[in-house]
Amino acid sequence: MDFYFLLFSLFFPRIVMIVFLAIERYPANEVPIWGDILLGVLFPRVLILIYIYQNMGYENVWFIAHMAALLLSYFGGGRSYSRRRRRKRED
Repeated sequence: MDFYFLLFSLFFPRIVMIVFLAIERYPANEVPIWGDILLGVLFPRVLILIYIYQNMGYENVWFIAHMAALLLSYFGGGRSYSRRRRRKRED
């Protein structure tokens, strides 16, 4: 897998998916094209994890880093969630 794909998709998954799809350099995978499009729009981090798993395996530092980013982004690692939680405590 391309180092730049792995690095930039850690921070900007949707943008990287669009760019790599446009230049046709996305990683080799067994996901059907409709799955690539659907997951790329709705859950790009999940699709990237599938790519990493199929090409490099799950015992890779990139897989762990992307899994941590997925968990942080989907389960409250963002600023808006922290603000809501803080505001809720003040009430």
